[in-house]
Amino acid sequence: MRRVAVIDYGLCNLDSIARALEECGGVPTVTAEPGPLKTATHIILPGVGAFSTAMHNLRQAGFEEVLQEQVVHRQIPFLGICLGMQMLAAKGYEGRETPGLGWIGGEVRRLKPTRVNERIPHVGWNEVHQQTAGPLFQGIPSGKDFYFVHSYHLCYGQEAHILATTPYCGGFISAVGRDLIFGVQFHPEKSQRLGFQVLRNFLSL
Repeated sequence: MRRVAVIDYGLCNLDSIARALEECGGVPTVTAEPGPLKTATHIILPGVGAFSTAMHNLRQAGFEEVLQEQVVHRQIPFLGICLGMQMLAAKGYEGRETPGLGWIGGEVRRLKPTRVNERIPHVGWNEVHQQTAGPLFQGIPSGKDFYFVHSYHLCYGQEAHILATTPYCGGFISAVGRDLIFGVQFHPEKSQRLGFQVLRNFLSL
């Protein structure tokens, strides 16, 4: 049984991700406290909203220490979605400069348009080009479209952890991975068949 702890830190509606996980064979528990993370086989950190507020709420609720133990030390598979991926960075600048979880490194900064027709926030379907083979995109061709809603992105220097990029605002990182820690900038729960395949791939870890 895939017992999936979905972290609720008060910034987003989690019904869609919970339903998607059920459809993909998981048993989700949406939790606003860290206890259920200790018995989960998988952990998901979703998110919308500001980086600084999200990290504050996560820390205030006592999640950071338990996440460190479960994900980094015990290597429970982890997936950050949208803002949840950005929180893997060393720090972010949305709201105010704020330390992140630091598992992937890098910084989170606002997208900057490079063409007249590029609007912020970046909302809608866009291509995800895989840079590194890995389990998260198993069975999914490179260049397929996924659904995005964001104004900030992860700026990161270590190419070994970059799984995919997307050609918008000069190109940005749309998926990262390190050991069993993964993050996607897009919303798999809103990305129809291929998004559900990403979730199934994650649950198979």
